[in-house]
Amino acid sequence: MKKQNVRTLSLILCMFSYLLVGAAVFDALESETESSRRRILEQKRSEMKKKYRFSEDDYREIERVVLQAEPHRAGRQWKFAGSFYFAITVITTIGYGHAAPGTDAGKIFCMFYAVLGIPLTLVMFQSLGERMNTFVRYLLHKAKQCLGFRRTEVSMENMVLVGFLSCIGTLCVGAAAFSHFEGWSFFHAYYYCFITLTTIGFGDFVALQKKEDLQEKTPYVAFSFMYILVGLTVIGAFLNLVVLRFLTMNSEDERRDAQERASLKRDRGLLDAFLCWNVFTHIHSVFRDAVLCGTSLLCMSDDTDV
Repeated sequence: MKKQNVRTLSLILCMFSYLLVGAAVFDALESETESSRRRILEQKRSEMKKKYRFSEDDYREIERVVLQAEPHRAGRQWKFAGSFYFAITVITTIGYGHAAPGTDAGKIFCMFYAVLGIPLTLVMFQSLGERMNTFVRYLLHKAKQCLGFRRTEVSMENMVLVGFLSCIGTLCVGAAAFSHFEGWSFFHAYYYCFITLTTIGFGDFVALQKKEDLQEKTPYVAFSFMYILVGLTVIGAFLNLVVLRFLTMNSEDERRDAQERASLKRDRGLLDAFLCWNVFTHIHSVFRDAVLCGTSLLCMSDDTDV
């Protein structure tokens, strides 16, 4: 079996094993907490119904109104700033879920907008990532020359290390900024940046959702938009390196397999030629012996006649 097939099969098995491990860990970490929170909410719900004498229908109606009012905490979501924010979450596939089209026309346009916008965005980030990696490689090469390194070529390991450190730095800068503007802890802000820039987008933490942030804090809004776009470029550049490394390994294996096949074909050709030569030599030897034997018999016959 080819090494590429073995590697692909190994990756599939690793992915499913990783999923099983993740499911087991999340179950152990979150299941009990979820049950505890649910019990607390049910208790508070019963207390509120008793205190304010709500019927079940009244409570359901209040719950529905509160949930529908949640997206409007930050002001009007569908003015230009809010719409721009939503468009970013669509074409980058972040999809926080903090806002969604309410009209059928908006939903139809959103689908067509995503079909064109998502591939365009992926190609743009890939191109930007390649340009960024080329620039970083140039800087590292010049830095090695200035520092007097004997070998100035930049290895893939150098690029991956720089890319990883760039990702950590980008996440830390964002965490510091959002913890300041949103009032989150540094850990929660770092978590938000990671979930955003990896385009997971759970929506449990969403920036710009405080009262009237989208309309009144223009510099912060601009920073948030730029951070998401630049951060996605940095993360994309790093992932490009990792994927490129894997593709390089596959290409090397394919080249090695091709060389082995060519070598086997050449050796087989030499072996066939060698066997043909041996057969020819053997036939020639048998033919020569037969001729000599026939000549000897003729000579003996002539002597007898005499």
